[in-house]
Amino acid sequence: MARDDKLRQYRDRRDPERSPEPRGEAGRSAKDETPIFVIQKHDASTLHYDFRLEIDGVLKSWAVPKGPSTDPRDKRLAVETEDHPLDYADFEGTIPDDQYGGGTVLVWDTGTFNNAKRNDDGEIDKTLAECFDDGHLTVTLYGHKIAGGYSLTHFRTQKGKRQWLLVKMDDDRADARRNPVNTEPASVISDRELYDIVRDEGHGDG
Repeated sequence: MARDDKLRQYRDRRDPERSPEPRGEAGRSAKDETPIFVIQKHDASTLHYDFRLEIDGVLKSWAVPKGPSTDPRDKRLAVETEDHPLDYADFEGTIPDDQYGGGTVLVWDTGTFNNAKRNDDGEIDKTLAECFDDGHLTVTLYGHKIAGGYSLTHFRTQKGKRQWLLVKMDDDRADARRNPVNTEPASVISDRELYDIVRDEGHGDG
């Protein structure tokens, strides 16, 4: 499927004259071989975290109500949402309340990642796109706040939306003592918090 077809739902839900979100016209250079991930903190009707992985030219996306955990014992619900364009990865701003996803967005974490799904012989025999279609992704993240192995597993579908579980792998980056969602609230690209973005854009007094 062409990238533009994958982004049709994204564009259909947004009014480019009203929303500051990217229109999704910029891709990435062919030399950028290592895929990126981004986690965006999104204060919409409810506060949640948008977890996005670059797969086949778009950002596959999930809404994670409680945000990612560094504790392998935690199973975090992740509701699959529409594909987003790659240039969404550095979007910060306030979406008007009358628009889809209305609320304030910041880049909570970002970095690169690798496909860590292995077969019984220890080899990668499925692409990220194939793993996504199968409903089981295992990735290694190289972020500022979140790193190491994570699995995403589709376990049910409700009201037409695939629901997954996001779980930290038990590796050397696992840490049950950390709670970065609570202790590290600021953007990794602007060092702003949500109220700073609202203030900077003139939507309130902060």
